[in-house]
Amino acid sequence: MSSLGDLICCVAYGLFALYFAQRLLRGRLPVSALAVVFLAALSVSSIWSGLALVDELRHWSDRLPTWLVPGLDLLRFGLWFAFMLMLLPPPRRGGGLGWMRPIAVAVVLARLALIVLGENLPVEALARAQAFASLGLAVLGLVLVEQMLRNATADARWNAKPVCLGLGAVFVFDLFIGSQAALFQHFDGDAISVRSLVHAAAVPLLYVASRRHADWLGKLHVSRAAVFHSATLLLVGAYMLVVAGVGYYVRYTGGQWGRALSVALVFVALVALTLLIASGSMRARLRVYISKNFFSYRYDYREEWLRFTQLLSGSAEPQHTAETVVRALANLVESPSGMLWLQRSAGGDFVQNARWNLPAQAVTEARDGPLATFWRERAWIVDVNEYRQHPEAYPGLELPDWLAEEPRCWLLVPLLVREALIGFVVLGRPRAVVELNWEVRDLLRTAASQASGYLDQAQATEALLEARKFDAFNRMSAFVVHDLKNIVTQLSLMMKNAKRLRDNPEFQQDMLDTVENSLEKMRQLMLQLREGDKPHGVTSGVDLEQIAKGLAAAASSKGRVLELELQPGVSTRGHAERVERVLGHVVQNAFDATPASGFVRLRLDAEGSQARVRVEDSGCGMSEDFIQNRLFKPFQTTKASGMGIGAHESYQYVQELGGKISVQSELNRGTTVTLLLPLFHAQADAPLTALDVQ
Repeated sequence: MSSLGDLICCVAYGLFALYFAQRLLRGRLPVSALAVVFLAALSVSSIWSGLALVDELRHWSDRLPTWLVPGLDLLRFGLWFAFMLMLLPPPRRGGGLGWMRPIAVAVVLARLALIVLGENLPVEALARAQAFASLGLAVLGLVLVEQMLRNATADARWNAKPVCLGLGAVFVFDLFIGSQAALFQHFDGDAISVRSLVHAAAVPLLYVASRRHADWLGKLHVSRAAVFHSATLLLVGAYMLVVAGVGYYVRYTGGQWGRALSVALVFVALVALTLLIASGSMRARLRVYISKNFFSYRYDYREEWLRFTQLLSGSAEPQHTAETVVRALANLVESPSGMLWLQRSAGGDFVQNARWNLPAQAVTEARDGPLATFWRERAWIVDVNEYRQHPEAYPGLELPDWLAEEPRCWLLVPLLVREALIGFVVLGRPRAVVELNWEVRDLLRTAASQASGYLDQAQATEALLEARKFDAFNRMSAFVVHDLKNIVTQLSLMMKNAKRLRDNPEFQQDMLDTVENSLEKMRQLMLQLREGDKPHGVTSGVDLEQIAKGLAAAASSKGRVLELELQPGVSTRGHAERVERVLGHVVQNAFDATPASGFVRLRLDAEGSQARVRVEDSGCGMSEDFIQNRLFKPFQTTKASGMGIGAHESYQYVQELGGKISVQSELNRGTTVTLLLPLFHAQADAPLTALDVQ
C-alpha cells in the first residue's frame, strides 16, 4: 500500500509540475518568484515520493541515506510554507504576520536538527522530539492555510478555497500523525503507509485552483482580525503542546498515580484555557499587543468606524441611546465602563444621563464650572491619572471631587456641537494598558464629534415629538373651546328667553330638550378629550334629511329661516353627531354672513355614489384670496368674534369620510358651500367592514 501511494503521489505531483511549467513557459501565467516557489514545491513533492518509492523497493543493505527522504519531506514543507508566507504582505508594508516568518524558520531548523542528529542517535531517543517537531510543522501549516482563506477578498476567495482545502487536508493528516506519535512515543505504521496517498489527494484541488483564474497567486491583505485569530490559534496550539508534554512527563514519572495525575492535569489545563479565551481582559491585551507591535498604526480605521457607526445606529430604544454612546466610545480604547453627562435642559447644568459599570452620581456639574469652562477654551481629552500626577499639564482645570476621588475613572471626553458643550463622557480604566498617544486622542476626538451630533439629533427629535404632542393637545383644546362656545351661546339664548317665556309650557319643554342636548354634546367633548383625535361612537348610516330638518327647526327658534330642498332617503356614512356638527357649522356661518333680509338655502340630493349637500346664502361673501390661502386653516376667520376652528374641523372630518368640500363665493354676492359625502344605502343589511370606516 505504501509503494502504491508513493507511486500515485509521484505521478500526480510530477504531471502537475510539468503542466504548470509549460503554462509559465508559454506565457499563460506570469513568471514571478511566487510562481517559481509553487513550481518548486510541486517538483520537490514529486521527487520526495519518488525517492521514497525507490527506497522501499531497494534491498535493505543498499538503501538510500536515511536523511534523504526526511530531508526532502522537510524541504517541500519549507517550500509550501514559503509559498503561503509570500502571499502575505511584508512587515515593512504593514503586514501583521511578520512574526510568523521567524517562527516558521525556527520550526524548520528544529526539524532539520533532528534529522541531522538522527544519523548518530538511535530512533527511540528522538521519537518524542520528532513527534513534537512534526506536530509543530502541521500546526504552523494550518495557521498559514487559515490566513490564506481568511485574508482572501470576496472575489479571490472562490480561487483560494481549493488551495486551502488541499493544503489543509495535508496538514490535518500530518497533525493526526504527529499527535498520535506524541501520545504513544512512536509513529503509526498504517498512517505512515498512506501518508503519500493522502498528500496526493491535494493535487486535483491545486489543479482546479490554477485553472480558475490567471492571477490566483495574487497577494493577500491581512486584517487585524485575521492576525488576532491566527495569533490566538497559534498560542492555543503552543499551550496544548506544553500541556501534553507536562502531562506525559507526570504520567511516566508519577508511579501508580501517574495516569490519574496526567488526566487531572489535562482537565485543569483545559478549564484554564477556556477561562483565558473567555476573558475580555486577555483578549483586549492580545489585541493591544498585536496592534502595537505588528502594525504601523494602532487602528484599522475602516473597521473601527464601521463598528462604531453600527453600534450607534443599532440603538432601537431612545432611552438606550445614551448608554450606546458610552459603549461605542469605550470599545475604542478597550474600556469596560463609562458614564455620560448631559445638560438637563438648554442652558442647564450637567447631570448623569447614563452609566455603564460605574456608580451612580447624584451631584450636578455646573454649566459655568471649572470643567465646562476648561473645555470651552481648549476641548482637550483629559487623562485623569495624568492630572492627578501633573495637574500643571491642564492649566485652569479643576476636577470635581466625585471625579477626582473615583479610582476607576480614566478619561474625560468632551462632547461638542458647533463649539457648544452639550455634555461629556467619563471612561473607566481599560482592560489592558493603552498608551494615550496622538492616534488614540485623534480617534476619540473624531468619534466624540460624531457621537455629539448623534446625541444632539436625538435630543432634537425628542423635543420635536414633545412639541408635536403639545400641538396636538392644543389643537384638540381649540376644537373643544369652539364647541363649548357654541353650547354657551345656545344656553345664553335660552336663559335670555327664559325670563320672558318661563311660564310657557312649550318653552319649558324646549328648554329641557336644549339642556339635555347640551349635556350630550359636553359628554361627547369629554370623550374626545380622553380619546384624543380618535373618533368616538359607532360609524353607521346618517339620515341627512333629518339633520337638515333639525337645523331648520333650530334656525326657526332663533327667528331665522332655513329654506330646504330635500331629496328623501339620502344618507351618508359616519358619526351622526359629527356630521350634524359639520352641517350645522356651515349653516351657522351662512346665517352669520347673511343679513335678516337675505336668504339661506340648503339643497340635498344624490349624485352618483355620493350625497350632495349645498348651502347657499346671499351674504357678504369671501374673497378668492381668502378661499385659496386661508379658508379651512386653523385660526383663520372673517368673523370678528370667531376662532377659525369650525371650518378646519369640518374640512378634516369630511376628508376622513372620503368626501370633498368646495366653496364658491363672490364679495357682496353670496357663497355656495358644496359637500360631497359617501352615499350610504339604507337597504344594505351587510355590516360595515374595516375598509368602509375612514
